[in-house]
Amino acid sequence: MLTKRILNTILALGFAALLVLCGLVYVPRLISVAGTSSSRELPIYCVETDKPQISISFDSAWGNEYTQTILDILAAHNVKATFFMTGQWVEKFPEEVVKIYEAGHDLGNHSESHPYMSKLEEAEQIQELMTVHNKVKELTGYDMFLFRAPYGDYNDSVISCIQENNYYPIQWDVDSLDWKDYGAQDIIKRITENERLGNGSIILCHNGAKYITDALDTVLTTLQDKGYEFVPISQLIYKDHYHINYEGRQIPDTDS
Repeated sequence: MLTKRILNTILALGFAALLVLCGLVYVPRLISVAGTSSSRELPIYCVETDKPQISISFDSAWGNEYTQTILDILAAHNVKATFFMTGQWVEKFPEEVVKIYEAGHDLGNHSESHPYMSKLEEAEQIQELMTVHNKVKELTGYDMFLFRAPYGDYNDSVISCIQENNYYPIQWDVDSLDWKDYGAQDIIKRITENERLGNGSIILCHNGAKYITDALDTVLTTLQDKGYEFVPISQLIYKDHYHINYEGRQIPDTDS
């Protein structure tokens, strides 16, 4: 005969199972990262490295009035950056694309029309990726291989599509929030005093942000004075033999 304690335990377990089946209790799913025991894919937010190297990037999707000034400031500091461009921007400003390329900066893919990539079917994702790729290839002869999804919008299917088309998915770990137009001092502080800033960081800026040119010189000077070396993302990331941890940090594999 069942004891009262065992009977109560069986009843409690049965009631809990009923709640789960009815959707009344949330059971967390295992969230996983590429290269770990879980299954969810993540883009590259930053890179594990002992070198004091960081990257600064500029998403280029709309305006162009500040691009030349940005290029001039970068040149004055001998800094090479990464520009993620939409196909629409490339079509409007082809001379700027060539100018950026000839100055030695990375050319990155930011989709054709700046959609939420995760809402697209695979064929549409490929079209968004490769349309701008071919435009830049025709202009410069360069095959882009860095992709930043608009709005930072990734899921497993987007990352799989990117990788299958010979691209690395790139995010950021230091956000300037320059597009909010809070002012130059706000941009400077958000970048140079960011708690996430460190070796291997990727900084997000926008070439069309109102105050970016007012802030950029101080940002570069401050971080160079702290001992950081700016390199384009293509030089910061590992191309193979790596995994990505739970925070999106790209880590080189070590020989066992």
